[in-house]
Amino acid sequence: MSIKIISPQDWFDQAPKPPLFDVRSPGEFVAGHWPGAKSLPLFTDAERAEVGTLYKQTSPDEAFLRGLEFSGKKMRWYVEEARAQTAGDKIAVHCWRGGQRSQSMAWLLSKVFKEVLVIEGGYKALRNTGRKNLAGFEVPLFMLGGPTGSGKTKILHELQALGGNILDLEAMAHHKGSSFGALGEEEQPTVEQFENDLFHQFHGLGAHSQPIWLENESKSIGRVYLPNELWQKMLNAPLVQLDIPLAWRIENLVADYANFKKEDLVLAFERIRKRLGGQHLNTALEALAKDDFSTAARIALQYYDKAYHASLEKNGQKPNWILAPEQNDPKAIAQALLAWQEEQGGALMK
Repeated sequence: MSIKIISPQDWFDQAPKPPLFDVRSPGEFVAGHWPGAKSLPLFTDAERAEVGTLYKQTSPDEAFLRGLEFSGKKMRWYVEEARAQTAGDKIAVHCWRGGQRSQSMAWLLSKVFKEVLVIEGGYKALRNTGRKNLAGFEVPLFMLGGPTGSGKTKILHELQALGGNILDLEAMAHHKGSSFGALGEEEQPTVEQFENDLFHQFHGLGAHSQPIWLENESKSIGRVYLPNELWQKMLNAPLVQLDIPLAWRIENLVADYANFKKEDLVLAFERIRKRLGGQHLNTALEALAKDDFSTAARIALQYYDKAYHASLEKNGQKPNWILAPEQNDPKAIAQALLAWQEEQGGALMK
């Protein structure tokens, strides 16, 4: 039975990883936690608030004693909960900054597990290390751009099926990036959680030398934001711009959105009322009422095309290659992208 202190980088690099238990309060966990971590709160949210108040307003000693009152009667529960979620005899724990909460829990769990790892600096240090790793990430990025309706997500998934390396930012954000982007998606993660997921994903991708394809997103995707460490890399990465005929793009949008409830589509159009203008909005809503989804999509694209080109200009992005496919076939487009990738010196890993 032993307790071992490890650095956050040791945790990143460790494989396979033992179960990780986050002993912060439930509210802290919900606001953001490390991917894969299990919640094993030493205190409830109310208990944590009371202990914190005592620490600041009375004394650390009083806070410590009150914390013992709360945690003492739950010691059996901590052990049983950890056992129920652990198959082996090795686990890891962390709190906010690697302080008393993780140390006390590690002491208890070391009585029943062969080895307990404590992450030095806790959750805060994990996030700082993840940010540092992302800033130093050296695997090349390739950006796939194109106006709304170009089918970029489907193309990326075809690219992955052909052996390419991708990261689907919209899937991670649970949002497609427009006023219509939340349709059919789960609730978005917090900004903090989104960052944690990115830090975790990029560390895993760093094990490969093969370039990573990303969609050329805005800095915000719905209510979450790309961390600056990634955003700057995206702005400086080679950009392939899709030149997709308007008719194909309308076809793609109708296929993606026509099955959603009309009231949800109406609300999405209402959110861009000022940008569309009253006349265009009314025409779009009339088209929806008649099941004329193509006309509604065409009107929406009048706004989104202007916004996309304005974004490219604002960000100073110029395409390295403009790809004008001969057919509306995501797989064929993905094949062309991989061929271009190899021309750039980014051959597929065999």
